[in-house]
Amino acid sequence: MNGLSQILKLTLREKKDVTLAIIFGMLAGLASVALLASSGYLISKAALTGQLTVLIVIGACLKLFGLASALSRYSERLFSHRATFTMLGNLRVSFFERLSPVAPELYGKYRSGDLLSRIIGDVESLQNFLLRVFYPPVVLLLVFTGTILFTLYFSIQTAILLAAGFLLTTVAVPAYFAWRRRRNDWRIRESRGALSAEATEFLYGFRDLKIYRQLTGKEQQLTALIDSYNEEQRKEGKEEVYSQSINALVAFLISLAILAMGAYFTAAGELDGLFLAMLVMISFGVFENIAPMAAFPGHFEESRKAAARLEEVVGEAPRHKKTGELPADPLSISVRNLSYTFPDEQRPALDGISLNLPAGSKTAIVGASGSGKSTLLSVLMDVLPAGEGEITFNGRDSVEFSQESIWSRMNVVLQENHFFYGTIRSNLQLADSAADDAQLTEALQKVELADFSLDMEVEEKGQNLSGGERQRLAIARAILKAGELWLLDEPVSSVDSATGQLIYERLFRNYPGGTFIIISHDLSGLHAMDQILVMENGRLIEQGTYEELLEQKGYFYGMKELEREILA
Repeated sequence: MNGLSQILKLTLREKKDVTLAIIFGMLAGLASVALLASSGYLISKAALTGQLTVLIVIGACLKLFGLASALSRYSERLFSHRATFTMLGNLRVSFFERLSPVAPELYGKYRSGDLLSRIIGDVESLQNFLLRVFYPPVVLLLVFTGTILFTLYFSIQTAILLAAGFLLTTVAVPAYFAWRRRRNDWRIRESRGALSAEATEFLYGFRDLKIYRQLTGKEQQLTALIDSYNEEQRKEGKEEVYSQSINALVAFLISLAILAMGAYFTAAGELDGLFLAMLVMISFGVFENIAPMAAFPGHFEESRKAAARLEEVVGEAPRHKKTGELPADPLSISVRNLSYTFPDEQRPALDGISLNLPAGSKTAIVGASGSGKSTLLSVLMDVLPAGEGEITFNGRDSVEFSQESIWSRMNVVLQENHFFYGTIRSNLQLADSAADDAQLTEALQKVELADFSLDMEVEEKGQNLSGGERQRLAIARAILKAGELWLLDEPVSSVDSATGQLIYERLFRNYPGGTFIIISHDLSGLHAMDQILVMENGRLIEQGTYEELLEQKGYFYGMKELEREILA
């Protein structure tokens, strides 16, 4: 989104509703001016003439203008709000369409609470764009133009004063307060984002804060953020009151000037006194419509900042990938000179990695924490982009294939797997919505969770499950996916060794044609792997079979010796 220009484009998609809202808003404004003008004329006519017929006609016009004003105002509200709700729907769809391709890369840049604040709060605040930013100046311009053209027939001086009042109340005063708001750089959006981020972290970390007796300090930090946010809102409200007061003062002075000037010209015989009250009432009526302009600076800045914050999230161009589908043949993967560096980091997470993963092979990736194993897996999954080098599937560059095509062939179990609030059944059916209870139960049995009921409740993020149960449930979900490329990142690190080995044996036995890529700190059982890749500081330093690496007596041999000493 290019700031407010994109919001304007989404708003103008509803041309019919926006146009009708403007037309009925103009009619409602003109009808209210006509109503007061007729009232003023009726007062003068009643005082200066006794023609009953004229008075009856003017009284009927008052009722007509009153009814027209009410109906027009209702129609204006109907069409403007319908256009707003449709625009918000279009905005959400457009935002999420742009968010999806870059979502995997956002969590390293934004805290979850701040993201939630942007996705919900900033989108919601843009509902004021049509109603409080785009719409009022357009309607006021039309209403003032019609009123000024009408008053030109009776008094050129009154028309000039009304034009000056329009420029002051609709242009000058709102522009001044918008400048003040931007100059002071009040960061109410940022304050709300910081508060949301800290509140989210407080809720997630409440137990640890309680254990380490840091709850009071965190509460004080939240209180300070709340006070800061409230202060920003107070300043915002004060500015709106100031704007409203100055606009009202300008409108009053313009009306007073029209009264004084009209009285002077009436006394001088240059203006029929019959029209004096009408002209004064016209000024009162037309300036009644300027009330929304008092809130214009606040809503304009709010919309501008909200659009900018949303653009900041999705503004980076997503990686452009073709929509090709992976071939149906068994997949082999080749990596050539692959490198990747995280944003704002100097040290590369991957540095010149080259390897081959034949179809149907079993590969283990080992190394110390921070050596780049999980990053390599993320790049192979196409979650992170390859900074340099290339990845090929069956000899074809991975950029030819869509992410969905790649992911559809993968069974992925990561170190942290998300579980949704619901049941065991609903979480398993994420992988296969058509799976029946027998298939779900069979998957649970393969990971030693046969005692789990499919109707068992799963709390948010699987908090009522142990670490080992969450890992095994994630493996069961991957089994139901039925892809042939298995990417497993420490899948049984929280499971006892015997159960972990049993699960591995069942996977290898039940899926003999599958390609397995397993990250593990547990070096036992690696003799069953076709090849072992050893990583250190983002580089691939050794590769070979279990026996070959032991014979080399290199890094892997040292890791095995250290493990043997610890377990001895």
